[in-house]
Amino acid sequence: MTFVITRTPYRISFFGGGSDYPEWYLEHGGAVLSSSINKFVYITARHMPKIMGVAHRVVWRHVETVDTVHDILHPAVREGLKYLNFDDSKGLEIHYQGDLPARSGMGSSSTFAVGLMLALRTLRGEKPTPAELTREAIHLEREVLKDRVGSQDQTAAAYGGLNYITFGTDGIINVKPVKLAKPTFQKLNDHLLLFFTGRQRTASNVAEAVVKNLADRHTQITRMKDMAAEGVGVLERGDIETFGKLLHEAWTLKRGISDQVSTAFIDRVYAIGRDSGAWGGKLLGAGQSGFMCFVVPPDRRKNLIDKLEDIGAYVPVQLDTTGAEVVYSASEDHS
Repeated sequence: MTFVITRTPYRISFFGGGSDYPEWYLEHGGAVLSSSINKFVYITARHMPKIMGVAHRVVWRHVETVDTVHDILHPAVREGLKYLNFDDSKGLEIHYQGDLPARSGMGSSSTFAVGLMLALRTLRGEKPTPAELTREAIHLEREVLKDRVGSQDQTAAAYGGLNYITFGTDGIINVKPVKLAKPTFQKLNDHLLLFFTGRQRTASNVAEAVVKNLADRHTQITRMKDMAAEGVGVLERGDIETFGKLLHEAWTLKRGISDQVSTAFIDRVYAIGRDSGAWGGKLLGAGQSGFMCFVVPPDRRKNLIDKLEDIGAYVPVQLDTTGAEVVYSASEDHS
């Protein structure tokens, strides 16, 4: 196998954020409710033809051409190759493309890590399971790259779909799909609105402040964790209004974890959303910037979009059922 394209979904996390950090769940357990969406990271990987005269080529914000894995600038690619024991005996070409901006609260770094693991292992003729991809992506980000991230984004990207995910004190991650009736699933989609604030940041910087406060925010994190199961029950009843109001409570709690979570600008965006008819919403990701998700009645969507058009960008989105997958693979002879 010498040419692979993987497609890995971004996610929307509704409830339980904070309880997915190992610093929390290995002592208290954790739970989140999240869903993959129809926006994706694409990674193309192939063995570099020898005639190209260079060992490795990596295309992202930069175009890198290097002779050894150790010289690759992209940290996840460099360390991912080393972690999976790729060397310089066969050159590699890796391209990254994303439907959404990086560092915007959509779990892009974890989505990339999952897609990369899948692409590289498929290149070797392997077929990793979602559980294996989850474990490897978490290990790459936390243990190798030393990024202070949680464990929900890798899980959501690998498995896909709307899931109730629990994190055990023994470290075991359990994924339970939430099966909604088709009318309820569509109703939920019809009430979701995704808005990009136009600002980006490195998630680990905010996460560092959040993790430091976990022990002192036991009541808030416990309530946020419990909301994940509560949210499942509300959705199964088809009560989207209560779901939205529960999301408002979750955002209020999340803001209280650290003063690094929100900003005056984000508070302003959220206030506009609520004043325009949204039942609730939240800033996705660790905090400070990126995407805001609102739950708003369909007849109030246009009003909200119009109110926010001068601040950022409305992004049409639907919840999706697919996880990380190989969308193309082929064998070629570049000897």
